[in-house]
Amino acid sequence: MLRSLVGSEMCIRDRSNIMSDGKFFTTTKKGEIHELQQELNAQQEEQRKDAVKKVIAGMTVGKDVSVLFPDVVKCMQTNNVELKKLVYLYIINYAKTQPELAILAVNTFVKDSQNRNPLIRALALRTMGCIRVEKITEYLLTPVLHALDVSKEDDPYVRKTAAIAVAKLYDINAGLVEDHGMITVLQGMLSDPNPAVVANAVASLCEIQEVSEEEVFSVTASTLHKLLAALNECTEWGQVFVLDALTDYEPADSREAESIIERVVPRLQHANAAVVLSAVKIVLRFMTYVTSPEAVRTYHKKLSPPLVTLLSAEPEIQYVALRNINLIVQRAPKILANDIRVFFCKYNDPVYVKIEKLEILVKLASDRNLDQVLQEMKEYATEIDVEFVRRAVNAIGCCAIKLERGADRCVDCLMELIRTKIPHIVQESIIVIKDIFRKYPDRYEGILATLAECCSDDSVPFDDPSCVAALMWIFGEYCDKIPDVEQLLSEMVGEDDEEEEEEGGGKFMNYALEVQLQLLTACVKLFLKKTDEVSEELVQLVLTKATEECVNPDIRDRGYMYWRLLSTDPDVARAVVLGERPPLQDDSVTYNTDLLEILMKNMSTLSSVLHKPPHTFCTQVRRLDVQKIDVPVEPLPEFDSPDHDDSAAAEEEEIQDDGGMLFETAPAPAPSNNMEDDLMDLLGGAPVMPAAAPAASQQPQYQVWVEASAKSGGVRFSGSFRRSQGDMFVDVLAENQGQGTVSDFAIQFNKNSFQLAPVPNRDATPPSTMPLSIQPLGPGQSGQCSLLLNCKGAMQLMKPLMAIQMAIKSSVGLVYCQGEVPLHVVQIDGVSMSRDEFLNMWRSLGTDSESNSEIAGITVKSPDDLKDRFSRFGLNEVARMKGQQGQSKQYFAAKLVNNILLLSEISVWAGGKAECCLKAKNAALSDPFHASIKHILLQ
Repeated sequence: MLRSLVGSEMCIRDRSNIMSDGKFFTTTKKGEIHELQQELNAQQEEQRKDAVKKVIAGMTVGKDVSVLFPDVVKCMQTNNVELKKLVYLYIINYAKTQPELAILAVNTFVKDSQNRNPLIRALALRTMGCIRVEKITEYLLTPVLHALDVSKEDDPYVRKTAAIAVAKLYDINAGLVEDHGMITVLQGMLSDPNPAVVANAVASLCEIQEVSEEEVFSVTASTLHKLLAALNECTEWGQVFVLDALTDYEPADSREAESIIERVVPRLQHANAAVVLSAVKIVLRFMTYVTSPEAVRTYHKKLSPPLVTLLSAEPEIQYVALRNINLIVQRAPKILANDIRVFFCKYNDPVYVKIEKLEILVKLASDRNLDQVLQEMKEYATEIDVEFVRRAVNAIGCCAIKLERGADRCVDCLMELIRTKIPHIVQESIIVIKDIFRKYPDRYEGILATLAECCSDDSVPFDDPSCVAALMWIFGEYCDKIPDVEQLLSEMVGEDDEEEEEEGGGKFMNYALEVQLQLLTACVKLFLKKTDEVSEELVQLVLTKATEECVNPDIRDRGYMYWRLLSTDPDVARAVVLGERPPLQDDSVTYNTDLLEILMKNMSTLSSVLHKPPHTFCTQVRRLDVQKIDVPVEPLPEFDSPDHDDSAAAEEEEIQDDGGMLFETAPAPAPSNNMEDDLMDLLGGAPVMPAAAPAASQQPQYQVWVEASAKSGGVRFSGSFRRSQGDMFVDVLAENQGQGTVSDFAIQFNKNSFQLAPVPNRDATPPSTMPLSIQPLGPGQSGQCSLLLNCKGAMQLMKPLMAIQMAIKSSVGLVYCQGEVPLHVVQIDGVSMSRDEFLNMWRSLGTDSESNSEIAGITVKSPDDLKDRFSRFGLNEVARMKGQQGQSKQYFAAKLVNNILLLSEISVWAGGKAECCLKAKNAALSDPFHASIKHILLQ
């Protein structure tokens, strides 16, 4: 009783402290910075602590309190842990923008790392690791090495903090960590007697492994038992790290796999959903090595209750659990086969949870529980949410396609829904029935008359193009079995001339593209199955509309194809149009085996929620030279020598005969889509060695960064980025539109995608701020300067990728702005790439890494002109050829400053039209590359 009263009193006291701290967020007043400065230097510690709280509050709401940095640092000289935490928080925030001031606190950090209080020692290590300033790493090294040594540091809290600090230090300076053997020390910490230290060592090693080019951590038989022993005693997030680390372990036999599962199974009852999902992942992973069917059935029974329990949590956790369960039921549907009722939707479930439950219901549906599932889905089809109703109706159709013996019950359910005559239900039901007809041809002809009546029923509007297109497909496929189908199709086409004039071209012209295509095909099928005068007139009418009145090329092309087939040989037309088609396959198992294996391996991560492999949405962290990646491809013959290549000589003669105007001699045909054939045709072209890039002397084309305003002191700042003679530059223009003199210009780059930063010379370490060599500007004066750039700055992926955030300082104040670097500025000059390397990499990237763009009005005169122009921007020609449709095709390779390779195909047609195809591993490079190519071709 006494303990509960004391606990209540402490809770009330803490709550009152939190409420009293809210006063520090009240509106500030003028001159407060000066008052804070005085309070920070007060004699009383309580007054200094309140002052630091005010500073933190101002920093939290976005106020610039960096001018107080020296005064706040002085407050570190205290034994009050709360005050130290506040000061450390302030230093972490401002050390990024003022690293020279952060150095002032280094001595205190080093001193605190030797404090008798382990909390202060750990706090110093954690804070120094969070300050991402390279100069501080030298001072952090000795305290971390001391804390990692169990013979010198006996407190496990400090050791586990030091383990995480190694990963942070590796991210700043990997070479320093490797030179001092910290990775080996971390691997030794896996044998630490404290479970929390083991868990943090595992987390740190896994983090380093993600960015390291070499293997630094792998679970072996010796470390396996140490990790399993620590699993029971470490924190919940430590358990997640340990379980994830076990994913890549390969057990020696079935007995070892069962032993691992038995050690992990107790984690299935954990209160943390992340631990449960990680444990489920491990059990499923090692179940594949278990050979005993009885043991597998036992593990299936143990997996079901924790998964069901997750569905009682908050909706957000339910969604994550359902996305993972969606994968599990594809791998092992028997686990939840008897718990299908837990996936029935509740009235208060969010729609995103309902949709996931609906997908799982389809995957778990079987002949045994189909009646129960259909009854539930029929109720969903009467709800208010139209989108969810459509998905419920579609789910009934998926069940019919999946379960052949239950298809009759599904069709009866759909017909009941059609009789409700609710528009969106009827429309979605017809779309689903079309797929059922494709799966089971000639099996449900008895419902055709009902569908025909729906089309004639004016009380049910058909405003969904997909529904009308599905209905037209059914009419065309079964036109010989539907009564009065000629009249139905004639009404859809609109054959009355007066009606056509009133409706602006007739009904046919007003339909969506997919409806027009299906209606055209349905009329042709009617003519081929029932060749009479009515069907002949109808097909002539619809073909005339398709070929003469439609402007869509897809409609015209199909109309011409049908017309030529019918006029040439009707028997061939029947074989083409009425030929047998493969039946629709069950797609309820969504993913193929390889993809499912990748997603299962990444369960309880973002990959399992998005249902995408990690590499498709995570930017590649490792800096690998993609030229060193070995991709197995079939052997290809060598290029012919350019001196003996007849095709190349003929192309050269054609260029000369046309006076260098190859691109202006013939109308532009449509570009070829057969990319693989085009690459194979490169074998007939000539290899082209990359030309040396001449120095580019370009006039800067300034973009306005900051307009003149009171904040900028009346100065407008503009700038541009360029590349010249292998170096990168930024040109800055300052225009004084104010009334006073402005001087002392300086610039600073924020972290960016390519680590660009202004430097005094090429190999220099970027300073915190770089002075601008611009003389003091009086009113109406302007000045400009150029700064050299290198790639030794701090890295942070930006959106957009090429954005550079900058701070420009002058005598009147500080302004922030943003510019964008053209991609060709960060392209390296003189990249050499052979034809085999190009082809191997092109094929290895695949279509997912491909993007295309079209450019009109280009100023290129000939292939040589294109080659020379591109070489000035770091794009080097690998090969060229003449396309099958007369276009010129040239293949270029470029390398960025971070060693990422870009491959491109440039196709040029007559009339100044070009198409660019890019292949790159990082999809974020697509838009900047196409914008850069457009700039080059149009200049």
